[in-house]
Amino acid sequence: MVPLLLVLLPALILFGAGFAVKVLWWIAIAVLVIWLLGFVMRSTNAGGGRGRWYRW
Repeated sequence: MVPLLLVLLPALILFGAGFAVKVLWWIAIAVLVIWLLGFVMRSTNAGGGRGRWYRW
């Protein structure tokens, strides 16, 4: 029973890590798309130039 657990535990950890990394990739892609949309669709300021769309 112990050898089976020693094999299954790393498999579960690696499966969980792979799933988390895949989710993080999808989050990173979503943030990149939102950033690009904000960069393209930013408004102009009173001087006619492009203003910053972020607060910092």
